[in-house]
Amino acid sequence: MGAQPIHEPPRRFRRLPGRTGFTLIELMVVLLIIGLFAGLVSAVVRPGGRDLLRLEAERLAQLLELAAEESQLTGTPIGWTSDGPGYRFWRFHESLGWIEIRDSDLLRPRTLPEGMAIAALRVESTRPQGAMRLEFIPYAPTLAFTIDMAFGAERSAIAASPIGRVQVVQAPANRHGDLATH
Repeated sequence: MGAQPIHEPPRRFRRLPGRTGFTLIELMVVLLIIGLFAGLVSAVVRPGGRDLLRLEAERLAQLLELAAEESQLTGTPIGWTSDGPGYRFWRFHESLGWIEIRDSDLLRPRTLPEGMAIAALRVESTRPQGAMRLEFIPYAPTLAFTIDMAFGAERSAIAASPIGRVQVVQAPANRHGDLATH
């Protein structure tokens, strides 16, 4: 056996004549890279509990602000109710009373992600009632309110000022570490 030329790979690494394609090692490396990339993308796309709660709280804050503005612009009362794991908006009709809004893509009924809930509603100058309900009356002063949201151990709150500003704020915890219920 003489020395092989430098430009040719050793015989055990050479491909047989007529055989093309990838080796098993090359395919495994490509699959590993694809798997790592898919894992990274799914971790970035799927927010954690705190981020998901903040996202839903911000969405609800914007929808409440929209409902209040629509009420003022149209001269029609709009209501908001929650059953805990979801919420819906209502429009008042003189002859029919409160009708659930289904003709608006923005103010449609919504269900919160699994495990997330609207835990409490506090409205300025009112006593807690059995149902979580807000009413946006076109020509009446806006009442300040706070909506508490929970997702596992995470807490967030939506606060509205009397001038109509709605924003997400840090949720206060009661002395037991849990939010008060409605």
